[in-house]
Amino acid sequence: MSVIYILLAISIIVAVGFFIAFIIAVKKGQYDDSYTPSVRMLFEDELVKENSNKTTILTKKE
Repeated sequence: MSVIYILLAISIIVAVGFFIAFIIAVKKGQYDDSYTPSVRMLFEDELVKENSNKTTILTKKE
């Protein structure tokens, strides 16, 4: 039974370590997306065309 307590304590310590590492990575900008905004402007016209086609289809059905 004491082994369960030891493993539980170790797993909590490891989980807290990973959570702290995640928080540090987020604060340093590890997950910031710098690629998508530069590519979005290239495909913006296609997205506008797709949305206008969907709205025309919806309005024709009514």
